[in-house]
Parts: sequence; structure tokens; C-alpha cells
Amino acid sequence: MSHGRYVLTLAGLLLVLWLPLAFDPSDRKDWLLENVLVVLAVGLLAATYRRFTLSRTSYTLIFVFLCLHTIGAHYTYAQVPYDDWWWALTGSGFNELVGWQRNNFDRVVHFGYGLLLAYPVREVFLRIAGVRGFWGYFLPLDLTMSSSMLYELIEWGAAEFFGGDLGVAYLGTQGDVWDAHKDMALASLGAVITMVVVALINSRIKRDFAWEWSESLRIKSPQPLGEVELLRLRAQRPR
Repeated sequence: MSHGRYVLTLAGLLLVLWLPLAFDPSDRKDWLLENVLVVLAVGLLAATYRRFTLSRTSYTLIFVFLCLHTIGAHYTYAQVPYDDWWWALTGSGFNELVGWQRNNFDRVVHFGYGLLLAYPVREVFLRIAGVRGFWGYFLPLDLTMSSSMLYELIEWGAAEFFGGDLGVAYLGTQGDVWDAHKDMALASLGAVITMVVVALINSRIKRDFAWEWSESLRIKSPQPLGEVELLRLRAQRPR
């Protein structure tokens, strides 16, 4: 299967999941809010496909994350009935099996955000910024963590702006005052796991892995910047 057909297949499968779940969601206003970023993300991927085509691995990871988000948006994250689904399959509750006291679908998706999207972020850094070695693992981790924090701020701002039941549904804290902190920690953990796995794989198959790390941490310019650089630039200005 060609790369283009593979991506179209993923897009078609996502549409097959998204369309039926777009009808009669648990909370229409919350569903609309949750899908704003999805529309923007899919639009960006479609607009940049020809100019900046990602790997099949990256598109697959993004697809899995969007599927999870689509399910969460339909039910609202705090009410996804995964426990009922598990009961129907096995005759026992999943929460009881693992010892959870709340609906943790939102926590799973936040963990998945880091686990699934850190690799596509790394691909972007490597191919556009040209980072290598240590920075090729740290910067994707850093961006995944900071964007997770930014999303929590967006959630907070939206909840404050809309207020009422919509604000509560969008936040989905379920009464946990540390919900945002735990979400960010799980996203960070997922990203750490992905970067560690990628680093272990590369350490085995890349002959220059150790050299690349060492070179990435070497000081490239011994001259300080800040006011020293400003003075140098000022001295170079034509009179």
C-alpha cells in the first residue's frame, strides 16, 4: 500500500468512527468544544501533507490518539462507560479489577497524549530544526510537557468563560483538586517512556549514537551572548 493510500485509509477509519459519534453526544456543547482542536489538527495535517509528509508511524500514532479523543468527546471524558463495556465482555468491572475509584478514561488519554504524540513531535524537530543527540529526545519531551500544561490552561480558561455545567463537563475533574497536575504528570510520563524506547532502539542500530549525543552537548560557540552579543551587533552596524 502506498503512503498516500495508507494515510487516506487512516483518515477514512477516523471518519467512520467520528461520524456516528457526532450524533447525539452526551453534551453537545462540550462535544463542540472538544472537537475544535481536532478540526484544527486534522486541517493542519491535511494542509501540510504534500509539503511536509510525516512517516506512517507518526500518522498511525496520531490516528490512535484522535480515536481515543473522539470517544471521550462523545461521552464527555468523565462519563465514558468503559467499565460497562468491560462488564459486558467479562462479567466483572474493570475499575474493580485495577483498583480505580473514579472514571479514569481522561487520565488514560492524557497518558496517551505523551505516549503517542511525542514521536511525531520528535520527527518534526529532527526534520525542521535539525536537532540531534540529546536535544532530539529532550526537546520533544519538553514540548509535549509544555503543550500539556497549555491545554490545562485552555481548559481552565474555557471553564471560567462558559461556567455552569458546560465548564464542569469540559474540565472533567470529578472533584479532584489535583486533576490538572495528575493529567500533566501522566502526559509527561507517556512522553518519557516513548523517548526512552526510541533512544534504546537508536542506541542499538545507530553506529554513531554515542558520538551524536556527545557532539550535541559540545559547546559550539565559546562567546557569551546577552549584552556581549548586543554590543558586538551594535559595533557592526553601519555608521
